Amino acid sequence: MDIIETPARSPVDWPGLDGVPDRRHRLLAIGDVRIEVRATLPRLRFTEVTRDRLAYAPAQAIVAGTAVNLARRAAGYFRRVGVLARVGDDDYTPVIRGELRRLGLRDLLQVERGAPNGVTVMLRDAPHDGRRGVRLLVAEEQAPDRRLSEHDVRRAAAEIGRADVLFLDGYALLSPVSRSALRRAALIARERGTLIAFDLVPHDIDARLPAAEVLPLLRLADVVISEAPTLARLFQRPATMTGSAEVRALVPALDRIVEGRPLWLLRFGATSLEHVLAHQRDGLLLEYPTGYGADVERAGFGDRLAAGELYWWLARRSAR
Repeated sequence: MDIIETPARSPVDWPGLDGVPDRRHRLLAIGDVRIEVRATLPRLRFTEVTRDRLAYAPAQAIVAGTAVNLARRAAGYFRRVGVLARVGDDDYTPVIRGELRRLGLRDLLQVERGAPNGVTVMLRDAPHDGRRGVRLLVAEEQAPDRRLSEHDVRRAAAEIGRADVLFLDGYALLSPVSRSALRRAALIARERGTLIAFDLVPHDIDARLPAAEVLPLLRLADVVISEAPTLARLFQRPATMTGSAEVRALVPALDRIVEGRPLWLLRFGATSLEHVLAHQRDGLLLEYPTGYGADVERAGFGDRLAAGELYWWLARRSAR
C-alpha cells in the first residue's frame, strides 16, 4: 500500500481551495438547483424564540442547491462545468439561468412546465459558549429536483459521456423517481468511461434510507465523499469519529462492504470537516487537515474542498 502521511502534498496544499490558473478537465454535476434564502441571527438563539418574533439580520437570496453549489466552486478548477437538474417554470427560472451564464456553467436544466421552483431557507442562530450558531435548513419537499427522471438523464447522455467526471449527491436518493435517474446517470457514465464522484449527503441519510438503497451508488462510484460518522451509522458501526484512529478502524469495513476500489474521502473532526482520510483499497492512504476552523465560513467550504480534491484526483490519475 502506498501510505503517505502529512506533511506530504495534499489537495489542500495543491491545488488548494481557491481555484487554479490552469483549468483542466470537464465536470458535470447532477443535483438540485433552488432559490435559497439565507440569514444569520447575530444576537438571537433559537432556544429564546418562544413566541412570534421580528429579527433584523443580514439576509440574502441566492441561486443554490447541491449541483450549482459544487459547480460554482468547480468552475475555478475545471475547463468546462455543466449542471443538469430539473427546475420549475416561474419568475425565478430566468434568474437561475442567468446565474449559470454568469458563472460560465453549461446549462442542461430540464424545465417542468407549470411547476414552481424549489425554495430553501437556511437560518443560523447566534454563537453560544464559543461555538458556531446552529443551522436550521428548511427545504421544500416537493421541489422539481425530486422528479428528475431517467428520461431527463438519457437526454444528457452525450454530455455525461464527454465529461471527465460526473458528480452526484445523495439528496436525489430520497425520492424514488430521482433515485432511478441517479442510478441511470451512473450507469451511463460507467458505459461511456466517465468517472463517477458521489457525495453521501444528507449527513443523516442513515435515518432516511436503509443501506440497501445507498449501496448501488457506492458500488458504482469511483470517488465517495462522506463524513465518516455518516458511513459508520449507515453500516451500523461505532459512530464516534472525531479522531484518526476511529476513522482508520472504519476503513476495513468499507472495503468489505463495497466492492471495487473507490477512493474514499472521509471527513472527520470536531465538526466532521477539520480532517480528511483519503483511502483506496491496496493504494492510497493519506491524511490531511482541511484548514477549516472557527474563523472559517462553513457555508460553501465543503464544496471548495471537494472541487479541489476532484481536480487533485484527476491530476494524479493523469500523471500515472
